[in-house]
Amino acid sequence: MLIGVPKEIKNHEYRVGMTPISVREAARSGHSVWVQSHAGEGIGASDADYEKAGAKIIPSADEIFAKADLIVKAKEPQAGERKMLREGQILYTYLHLAPDPEQTKDLVNSGAICIAYETVTSARGGLPLLAPMSQVAGRMSVQSGAHCLEKAQGGRGVLLGGVPGVAPAKVVILGGGVVGTNAAAMALGLGADVTVLEKSTDRMEELVARFGTQLKTLYSTQGAVEDECAEADLVIGGVLIPGAAAPKLVTKKMLPGWKKGSVLVDVAIDQGGCAETSKATTHANPTYEVDGVIHYCVANMPGGVARTSTYALNNVTLPFGLAIANKGWKKALSDDAHLRNGLNVAGGKVTYKAVADDLGYAYVPAEKVLG
Repeated sequence: MLIGVPKEIKNHEYRVGMTPISVREAARSGHSVWVQSHAGEGIGASDADYEKAGAKIIPSADEIFAKADLIVKAKEPQAGERKMLREGQILYTYLHLAPDPEQTKDLVNSGAICIAYETVTSARGGLPLLAPMSQVAGRMSVQSGAHCLEKAQGGRGVLLGGVPGVAPAKVVILGGGVVGTNAAAMALGLGADVTVLEKSTDRMEELVARFGTQLKTLYSTQGAVEDECAEADLVIGGVLIPGAAAPKLVTKKMLPGWKKGSVLVDVAIDQGGCAETSKATTHANPTYEVDGVIHYCVANMPGGVARTSTYALNNVTLPFGLAIANKGWKKALSDDAHLRNGLNVAGGKVTYKAVADDLGYAYVPAEKVLG
């Protein structure tokens, strides 16, 4: 199979779909890999590194999209890239379709086979291709939030850990999943006063077992969200409904009651955000203010630490990608129910129920597409 790796073109996106190590594995399996020139610059991988691994360097994305059987990316295709997709071509990347009707429409119209990293499942019930980026984003949310709290950035001028004689900042984390767990670890490590709001009592027990009573946990109700966020210096939104739009836990009418100069880092922004006032931003212009609250809503947070993120991502995406290339998409998905859950759009049909429900498409199960 001919595998194509274009250079990412989203604003300040430095990741790449395949590392030289991944290219070498694909080449050893008998596949041809075309990598766009300079695609790996953001992770410190040169064209020579890719050539040494067995790739052919291609000057433009146009030729890659025109010829490749399988397109491997790190981030959702931008409008110009979507126009180049063709019927039957396989796209393997993050998609986050539920809050993105324009992308969904373009992918449906393309007739391409679109497999989303974020909805591939595991035997343990998790989302293995989303987890590494959730780990990165959870950790980054605290360091980004701490920076935004500085007075020069518009924040309250609060140090997360405080100092002797001055109380630490109060950090409230909405959701105790992968993002929330990693955010809690970082915030506690910096000495902050940390509370996690979570609906699963089992998950709260796991968090306390891991972090001890240093971490506070509360059952998440709308009242608890309102009360805790009003007292917080930093709020981190880490809620997730797989494949679907994130629930709006933070309403606009809540914000006037928050501390002026407090910070909201909405890690759920890829799925539409967990605040009514959230809108996607970029690393070039990451923040904006609403009712005195600084919003940090960068939709590709892990792209800021591209090398770490790309290698962590490839650790989990490579085995599934090789299965698709080795077997063809139909057999690979037929053989593996967890990979099959990654199929979001195929041949003009929406094959992931949460996306179909959120955007008003008829839902066609993946099994029916596979025939």
